[in-house]
Order: sequence, then C-alpha cells, then structure tokens
Amino acid sequence: MFSKVLVANRGEIAVRILRTLRKMDVASVAIYSQADCESPHVMMADEAVCVGPGPAKESYLRASRIIQVAKETRAEAIIPGYGFLSENADFAEACADNDVAFIGPTPAQIRDFGLKHRARTLAEAAKVPLVPGSGLLASADEAVTAAESIGFPVILKSTAGGGGIGMERCNSHQELIAAFDRVRRQGQSYFGDGGVFVERFVESARHVEVQIFGDGKGNVVALGERDCSLQRRNQKVVEETPAPGLPEAIRAAMLESAVNLGRSVDYRSAGTVEYIYDEARQAFYFLEVNTRLQVEHPVTELVTGVDLVEWMVGTAAGEPPILTGNVASRGAAMEVRLYAEDPARNFLPSPGRLDEVAFPRDARVDTWIAPGAEVSAHYDPLLGKLIVHGASRSEALERLREALADTYLTGIATNLEYLRQVVGSDFFAAGQVSTARLNHFIYRATDRAPVDPVILKVLQAALHRHCGTAGC
Repeated sequence: MFSKVLVANRGEIAVRILRTLRKMDVASVAIYSQADCESPHVMMADEAVCVGPGPAKESYLRASRIIQVAKETRAEAIIPGYGFLSENADFAEACADNDVAFIGPTPAQIRDFGLKHRARTLAEAAKVPLVPGSGLLASADEAVTAAESIGFPVILKSTAGGGGIGMERCNSHQELIAAFDRVRRQGQSYFGDGGVFVERFVESARHVEVQIFGDGKGNVVALGERDCSLQRRNQKVVEETPAPGLPEAIRAAMLESAVNLGRSVDYRSAGTVEYIYDEARQAFYFLEVNTRLQVEHPVTELVTGVDLVEWMVGTAAGEPPILTGNVASRGAAMEVRLYAEDPARNFLPSPGRLDEVAFPRDARVDTWIAPGAEVSAHYDPLLGKLIVHGASRSEALERLREALADTYLTGIATNLEYLRQVVGSDFFAAGQVSTARLNHFIYRATDRAPVDPVILKVLQAALHRHCGTAGC
C-alpha cells in the first residue's frame, strides 16, 4: 500500500478523498491555489502546498508543477478526483514517466474513451448497442448527408466534449449547417479537438449509467446503475439508484454490456458507462465512458457499502479488490447537488461569503463549506451534495425531502429552494423523469426568509406538546 498520496483537486471531492485516505492510514498531500488557502482540504491534509494563483490554469491545471510537488513531498501516487486533470491522458502518462502512480485508468483508456468517436468504435467491437450515428465529419455538407441518412432531429457533438459543452440539437439541415462551425470551435477551444460527428436525437430520453470497476487484468464488475435523467442544460441535478421503473431485463442487459465493454479493454479502476434509454422503444444505446470517479458516486456507495476511493487507491497500489460477480445493492439512494447559483437569475453563479451553514445530521453530506466560507468565482460553484439512503425509493425520497428542508444556507444565492421544489414535485415522486423534463419545470421564486432549522424544530416540538394537551 502507498504510504503517501497527493490529492490533485479541491472542494468537496478533495475533502471526500482525504477522509478515505485517513481511514486507510495513508498520509496525504493537498495542493491549493492562493484563493483556496483557507479551504478545508488544506487543513485536513497532512501536508499542503500552494501551486499558484486563483485561476485554475495557473494552479490546479499545472500538471508539471503538481508532479513536482508529488516528488518533493515523496508522495508515491496522485489521485485526481473529477474535473481538472482527471481525464487528461497526457497527465497520467507524465505521472508514469516520473515514477508517480496515477490513481485511475491507464493513459490509453483515458485517451480512447475521451474521444467519443473512438469510444463508439470500442463499444461497437464489444457489441454494445449504439445509437445510429456517423464517424468524424470533415464538412457541413458531410454532416447534412449523414444526418439525412439517420433522420432528423440529430445531435451534433464534439468528439472531445463533455459537461454539455460542444453539443447541439439540430432539427433540419439549415440548423445543422448553422451549428457546424460553432460546435467545431467549441471543441477546439474547450478541449483542443475540433472533431465533430452526428447521432440520432432520442426524444424524451432517459440518462442511465452503470458504475464499473476493473483490476486491469480483465476482471470487471458492475456496481448497479444510476438514473441521472433530471438535468438542466445537460448538467445533472438529481441522481438516484436504482433507476425508477427500469424493466429488469433492460437493467440486466445494461449491466452486462457495460461489463463486456470494460473487459474488452482490460479496464482498470473506476469508470462509468453512460447510456441513453429510449423508454418508448424500451431500447438503450451507448453514450460515453467517463474514465474517472463521478460526482454522483456516493449513491452507489450507499447501496453497495463499497468505498470506491478505497478500491481505486488499493488497485493503483497493486492491491485490487477481489472482483467476482457484480456487486449486490441494498435499498435505494438519492443525491442532489447544491450550487452557488441563482435560479431567479437564470442560474447565474453567485460567488461570495456564506454567512450561515447548517446540514442535517441524518444524511450523508459531502461538502467543503462552513459558516464564513468564501465561494470563489474561479471555480465550479458546487457547494456540496446531499445523499440519502432508504429501504425503498419512497423512503429515500421522504428522507431527501426532509434533508433539504433541514438544510440552511444564507449569505449568497443558492439552488436550495429549486431543489426542494423539484424533489417535492409529483412527477419526481412518480419517477416520471427524462433529460427534457426540467425544460418544462416552472421554478417559483420565493422572497420569504429561510427559517433556522434548529428554531423550526423547537417550534414544531412546542406545537406538538400543545396539540397533545389541547387536542388540536
């Protein structure tokens, strides 16, 4: 086992990884920017090193500096979490070149699955169902020809895209021509690759993904699926497992195809195979593979009892778990993401100082914030995640609603009330979810001041005592 590991990230995922390293009795090194000098991950780690100014390009994305810090602190491995350098094959290769273990998949796996057209080729070879689509397209005319053979509407995608960037729905050849150069520019600007292709657009699709884990020697298991269909601008809002209303035959086929894809490349570490599920046709299609730990991994951990970070660290150290048969799940779990965003202003980021922060004690809370925390404009505005578990979906839903009601954030605008309304809706209770569902959801802004949950519980207890004596 490693004696020391460097955590190449910040925020809630850095805090979450540090907890597991502490549990494993592995010493830790944190990196931080000048903007994060007082962040919790800096205080939690055994050592912490500043790697640059606030902007990510000058700090958390400085691959050579991060590897230098690992060598200077004698860290034997680097774990990247998600975002930043987590899916950078060149960084993983540079780690190996410097005799520092990269805790994640191999550089070749990161590179192959990071290019969507290459990932489609690998999926096809493993007999994973594919949505009808094209190869890389050299011109808008080629795109139109391919789209006409597939049938409109189509979705134009950057091969190196992610997070909803570099993809546009096109309902006609005119829209496709207009979008072609724009999507190519986005891919080149954000990901350094201007390659694009088209796929059939599935109306009212659901986004269902399978968590896999491999030891790099051909042994791969599935740890169940997650439904991430509720999205806003292609960004996940609520995640849950098991996927509501998913036929057992479809679930079994999804898990089998994900495992087969992983085995076909001797996949190493944690990965997620994402699918589009066409509920009307009861058919699923390969979407992509994320070669990293997902933001929503805690829901899988709650139903399986597996610490995925512990598995990742052990595998990179040459001590992988015994992977025989898919991992059984127990009950249901749900997660929501808390963001410093203002729903009343089209979800504009809301950096600033948090005055008061309170979370429920009976839910898993992965976060980095506390009263007085400064939310920087330099980074993704994720404040944390609320995750609950129940014996059934209805029990998990009730606990999530209670957890949201007992969460208290003041000082800056957040999406807390938006989440309460989504999770409190009838359509979510019924499991009627799709990737387009929140497009039609009407958020009702409220000007009422939040009630301190401690005061609320005192008032509720007083009312209960009064009703008990007065018979109300």
